[in-house]
Amino acid sequence: MTYSKIIAGTMTWGSWGKQLSKKDMILLMHHCIENQITTFDHADIYGSYTTEADFGNAFKDSGIKRETIQLISKCGIQYLSENRNNTVKHYDYSKEYIIWSVEKSLKKLQTDYLDLLLLHRPSPLMHPETIAEAISTLKANGKIRDFGVSNFTVSQMELISKFQKIDVNQIEFSLTSNGAMHNGTLDYMITHNITPMAWSPLGSVFKEDNEQSKRIQNLLDTLISKYNTTKDQLLLAWILKHPSNIQPVIGTTNTERISQANEALDINLELEDWFKLLVESQGHKVP
Repeated sequence: MTYSKIIAGTMTWGSWGKQLSKKDMILLMHHCIENQITTFDHADIYGSYTTEADFGNAFKDSGIKRETIQLISKCGIQYLSENRNNTVKHYDYSKEYIIWSVEKSLKKLQTDYLDLLLLHRPSPLMHPETIAEAISTLKANGKIRDFGVSNFTVSQMELISKFQKIDVNQIEFSLTSNGAMHNGTLDYMITHNITPMAWSPLGSVFKEDNEQSKRIQNLLDTLISKYNTTKDQLLLAWILKHPSNIQPVIGTTNTERISQANEALDINLELEDWFKLLVESQGHKVP
């Protein structure tokens, strides 16, 4: 797979966030690429089913060659929206729906194929053989290249993998949300050659004013001078040190922070500093 090590998440590019204009989206795409961030992460539901189309309209006029970037999208969530006739939020992983959803995403993104399709969240009613049939059809028709899942547990990955190879699992992972490295999720991905992608990679450090955040911030204050870097970069470096080869999906539209995120790739946290950050997150020493 040829995804960039840092991935640009587009959830807040449209109506769910910054409401970027076409011109602003084009400038942001180019800035990402200039900073070696060539992979753009979408989901059909972003912006209540509108952000893919906004991005696609900008991409069409960007002058960017399709083969130089990678497009990810997700399907499966039937969201309550004025753009869908749903009466309750639910999941649909029928063969017909998966194929239909991908075709809608391709049309909106103005591309012939997705580099990666993800099932957005697991459904209690999903059947692995049905999913495999849909993915096989999409691959045979050249509409997707790789297949993966998002927010799936080990048992759910096992279920799907019996019938269809999983290339990626996009999970929540950060210093403050690190359960995946304790519950077997990342271990499973290492042993089954599944690439982890991490959404919300900065966690709650800057979002919540609690004892955990204060402990982490205090340690980060001492480390930023040692590594001549920013707090954001140190949090990304903490993720990047994990042996499962995690690829962070960053949600910022701030060009300076995007540049800094790419620079985090050059930071090699010392072993004890990595564990010091883990200890401050947990509030106690490791066993």
